[in-house]
Amino acid sequence: MTHSALPPDDKEMTLVEHLLELRDRLTKAVLAIIVLFLVLFPFANDLYHFIAEPLLRYMPANGGMIATAVASPFLTPFKLSLVLAIYLAMPVILYQLWAFIAPGLYEHEKKLVGPLLASSVFLFYAGGAFAYYVVFPLVFRFLTGTAPEGVTIATDISLYLDFVIKMFFAFGVAFEVPVATVLLILTGVTSAKKLAHMRPYVIVAAFIIGMLLTPPDVISQTLLAVPMWLLYELGVWIGALLTRDREEDEGDMDSDEDGPTPPDGPQGGPPTGPETPSPESPAPTATRTTAPAAAAAASPLVVDAPAEQGLSFDEDGQPRAPEPAQDQDIEAASDEDGQEDDDFDWDAEFEQIEAEMRALEGEDAHNEGDGAEQEADPHENAENGADTAQNRENPGKNGA
Repeated sequence: MTHSALPPDDKEMTLVEHLLELRDRLTKAVLAIIVLFLVLFPFANDLYHFIAEPLLRYMPANGGMIATAVASPFLTPFKLSLVLAIYLAMPVILYQLWAFIAPGLYEHEKKLVGPLLASSVFLFYAGGAFAYYVVFPLVFRFLTGTAPEGVTIATDISLYLDFVIKMFFAFGVAFEVPVATVLLILTGVTSAKKLAHMRPYVIVAAFIIGMLLTPPDVISQTLLAVPMWLLYELGVWIGALLTRDREEDEGDMDSDEDGPTPPDGPQGGPPTGPETPSPESPAPTATRTTAPAAAAAASPLVVDAPAEQGLSFDEDGQPRAPEPAQDQDIEAASDEDGQEDDDFDWDAEFEQIEAEMRALEGEDAHNEGDGAEQEADPHENAENGADTAQNRENPGKNGA
């Protein structure tokens, strides 16, 4: 069985194929921006008036917006149409990005990334809408109301557009805080409990970011910092819920893999663990006593336990001779304590074995000497035989 890092039912692509796929996705995203730009550019002046309406609402009667550069009356609406086309094409751009990386993701990763991308688009648009309908009126009313007496407010159209784009971007990114928080929790970088303990630091950081991204006034800074903090709390809450649901799902999957536990009893099969005998149940002495006889009659199985103390059985079920009391005592002590007898003198045992070996070597030497004597005995026997024959030939001499 081969292990591959690729998702199931997928094939590996070469570098050239990846580059071609990236080119196609970028082309589609750029085409979407161009199409939206061509649709919006004829209405560029109307769109600029719509964007400038929160400021024009609080301008004095004799005030208005001006264009200080020569090409500003044309380039500013052009720039607004292009930026707005990119802003509106963001779902298409994110979809093309998703389509490029989706083949390399597993199913659980797709389930995670898909909702995050959709929520990112929604929150980015929500941040821009919050800036236009809530922040701009309050900020422009405050700024125009603080103008010194005799000063005519005449805002440059190019500078105003840069300010509006900056505010849209700041609030759009600030509203992505829940997505970032949920990602940190789901990827295991941190936990919801740790993020909840960091609440004081997050509040301070939110006001610092609001100070850097908004005009130098308290209203815009507070209107950016407070939503960031509330969205942070929302992200922590959603991340905790998703983490709890994931843990519950993993627990259910583990229980399903283990399978249901069969009940104890005759219908449910044998119990999984040892039974605890009740006080009323009889002791299993009779069963253990008749075990050797039943084993001998049915099959040559080894008996689990002897029927009587000091009596054991062999593989055929026949009783063995009782062991000496000393051996039984040693076995009982070893069964109870689980340790060897420390009183056994191994040195003496080894010395006895060595003495027996030396005795065996002496017997071997003695046997070799007897063999040499037996080899010399035939010569003596031959001489004795010759003397006997000579005696038989000379009986007279022996009588004399």
